[in-house]
Amino acid sequence: MPVVAHPGEDLGYDVFALEGAVLAPHATVKVRTGIAVEARHPATGDPLGLLVRDRSSMAARGIATTAGVIDAGYRGEILILMTNFGETAVELKAGEKIAQMIPVPILTGPVQKVESLEDSARAEKGFGSSGR
Repeated sequence: MPVVAHPGEDLGYDVFALEGAVLAPHATVKVRTGIAVEARHPATGDPLGLLVRDRSSMAARGIATTAGVIDAGYRGEILILMTNFGETAVELKAGEKIAQMIPVPILTGPVQKVESLEDSARAEKGFGSSGR
């Protein structure tokens, strides 16, 4: 089961590897968690999506979590895609904390085509527009 170490303080829920796995150097592996979720807002019951993010202890070992969006309607097993950016293999043990799931509200809606956009102070200024 996902756990939150410090309820009301921690942003995400820790998730664990169901089985051991070996991450070869520069390889990506799907790691099973053995869980499926239906995330809901505790006060309103509104559906929530989940962002899967790195744990700092994994990132410090050169392990990144990728493809981390779980839509509110998904009901299958949560698989965590993990990539080893290091030069040596890394062994994950069954029961090891491997990632965090962060609940987020669903804010998507229909897209509308418009002929123009409202003016803004930033306008079309992009990369580096706020300085270095």
